[in-house]
Amino acid sequence: MEKASGRFVIQKHQAKHLHYDFRLEIDNVLKSWAVPKEPPVQPGVRRLAVEVEDHPLSYIDFEGIIPEGTYGAGTVEIWDKGTYTIKHISQDRLEFTLTGEKLNGDYVLIRFKGDKNWLLIKRKEKK
Repeated sequence: MEKASGRFVIQKHQAKHLHYDFRLEIDNVLKSWAVPKEPPVQPGVRRLAVEVEDHPLSYIDFEGIIPEGTYGAGTVEIWDKGTYTIKHISQDRLEFTLTGEKLNGDYVLIRFKGDKNWLLIKRKEKK
């Protein structure tokens, strides 16, 4: 059963280390995860996704340079954006469908027990 929908953005963030900020619009904020490697395009690929603080909705369109000496200093560019629909949500699991420019299809975020570390997985296509 589909529960909610909204916008998503993935920002390529060249800070101290290159990573991707994966953000879902939920409850009037951007729920956010830092993904150290490029988000999965192919089914079955798993990526670590570290939960970080929520960001304001206004950040969904942000591209630019965060100044040196500031948290997250570096270059931010939008890598992908679009909409999503949640299929299932619980404290430790979030199943959703992305409709973006690069990422499309069913995905799941699974939390490691009581941790900020999650797995972001592109689900296999249904035949």
